[in-house]
Amino acid sequence: MKKDWKSRISRGACCGGVVICALAAFVIWSWGKPASQELQPQAFPEPKIPFVPPSYICYRAPQPLTVDGKLDEPAWKKAAWTELFVDIEGSLKPKPRFKTSAKMLWDDEYFYIGAELEEPDIWATLTARDSIIFYDNDFEVFIDPSGSTHLYYELEMNAFGTEWDLLLTKPYRDGGPAVHAWDIQGMKAKVFGDGTVNQPGDKDTRWSVEIAMPWKILKECVPEKKPPLPGDQWRVNFSRVEYRVEVKDGKYAKVADPATGKPLPEDNWVWAPTGLINIHYPEMWGYVQFSEQVAGEGKDTFILRPEEEAKWALRQVYYKEKTHFLNHGTYADRLADLGLGELRVEGYSRPPQIRTTWKQWEALLESEDGKERFRITHDGWVGRN
Repeated sequence: MKKDWKSRISRGACCGGVVICALAAFVIWSWGKPASQELQPQAFPEPKIPFVPPSYICYRAPQPLTVDGKLDEPAWKKAAWTELFVDIEGSLKPKPRFKTSAKMLWDDEYFYIGAELEEPDIWATLTARDSIIFYDNDFEVFIDPSGSTHLYYELEMNAFGTEWDLLLTKPYRDGGPAVHAWDIQGMKAKVFGDGTVNQPGDKDTRWSVEIAMPWKILKECVPEKKPPLPGDQWRVNFSRVEYRVEVKDGKYAKVADPATGKPLPEDNWVWAPTGLINIHYPEMWGYVQFSEQVAGEGKDTFILRPEEEAKWALRQVYYKEKTHFLNHGTYADRLADLGLGELRVEGYSRPPQIRTTWKQWEALLESEDGKERFRITHDGWVGRN
């Protein structure tokens, strides 16, 4: 700060003593300001939990499933449940009040998703397709086929079975718009409630969701434009939005904050926590590995690919470049300027190499044998170069 102002005063001296006096007065005033009035450093939001996304082996269904929301077919009973959902911030917050878990299957035509949500008060209000469903309690699906964090799908459903499906060209943090007109054509989705929707006083225990998404639509965002092959891995997450409710005039109503009169913030419970209250961090979503074996007839082992560590190292550059730009209006071309040190990755000969322009940047990471090269760009896309 002092060096910067010295250089400005020096340049001003060439223009006359009035400029020197004015600048000197401003410097004295600026240095004398209370700390609370000085500009505070800004930080781009980063996950505040370790990078350990959950994984799931998705086995094949022996025959097409009847989508009725009940999850009672033999194939579903042989499919494993995911871990119980946790708060979106992970271990930073308490465990959810109600249990939620999901399971997956696949065949040549569909990606099947089932979920069970413990719920003592089943309610819903929205009935029009493509309403903003998270204004109700809901179940949400997120699918990133390429693992690039760009071009991914979102589906939300409430206890009525009302659907909202959309396509994200890139996360909102990177300026990506949501394509609301996009539909998962040919999708089958049903909800089953163990209880009665919108009837306070009866005994509700849970509601479940069953979804069949056709590969002919999901393959649109796959680089090769094809369904997964056995062994392929896609990034997937599930989320549950849950509001606290009470009964007013015989109807469910969201509990309000006495201080504001507005509904209390919703809870966000997920399979793969992102470490902050934002589900649109696809790099933190879970891994789904597709198996050629039929559910219950064999067992595969999940294998985390070495490239994921490389992509995560590049993601650290992305977070820090975002922060650097917030504070300086420019991008840095050295890891040291980002506070990242060497940032070494096993199997890669050098740390990430950064290239910058006035408005853009990219970082590259090359394997020791030169056969693998990964890149991340200023708008967050990451993948093979």
